[in-house]
Amino acid sequence: MNGSVVIAGLGPGNDALVTPEVSDALARATDIVGYIPYVARIAERPGLTLHPSDNRVELDRSRHALDMASAGKHVVVVSSGDPGVFAMAAAVLEAVEHGDPAWRDVDIQILPGITAMLAAAAACGAPLGHDFCAINLSDNMKPWELIEKRLRLAAEADFAMAFYNPRSKSRPEGFGKAVKALQDACGDDRPMIFARNVSRPDQTIKIVPLTEVTEDMADMRTVVLLGNSQTRVIERCNAAPLIYTPRSVEG
Repeated sequence: MNGSVVIAGLGPGNDALVTPEVSDALARATDIVGYIPYVARIAERPGLTLHPSDNRVELDRSRHALDMASAGKHVVVVSSGDPGVFAMAAAVLEAVEHGDPAWRDVDIQILPGITAMLAAAAACGAPLGHDFCAINLSDNMKPWELIEKRLRLAAEADFAMAFYNPRSKSRPEGFGKAVKALQDACGDDRPMIFARNVSRPDQTIKIVPLTEVTEDMADMRTVVLLGNSQTRVIERCNAAPLIYTPRSVEG
């Protein structure tokens, strides 16, 4: 019996943003593997086994999925957002590269999802309308010096930026250090957008000038976006402001 592994993105939180392709894969699955809160989004049904696991065990989770697929199971590994953006797709492929040679013959498919930075950008306009980059602010798997270098160079290149994992209980000081580096490098009042629980009923969007940002404005449920030097804020009388980054650069 030939099994398979599908690595799927569940989107930013609203079930309406799960793609039909991902929904079809979930309906065919025999086993669901993933981080506890993501697996909790999957409805139980006969013939489906749920395998929730804690954070920071991505490689163990990947090996478990590949082992089950080798035994003939049809496994879906779930991530929030898009599985290729700071999520499980890279972890599964890392396990394939360094693991059992038989895993290289497993049928593996990666299904995209709507990642949080795109949902956050859409909620306030088009702040990522020109060149942009995404940076994971967690230093769990890379040194802080590298994060700070990337922040500085992205600011020098005048990218709009999206930040994942800005501040957690175990890393309370990281976002403050990132903000200080950006304030020093940018030297202006470009808008920073805090999108918390984006796409969910309790979504909040806050727009703060970079010079007024403080470290307590973000947590792990927040995606942070930063405009570039040309990003515009359109004020409106009876609705929230619209933010966009122009598609062209003069000169």
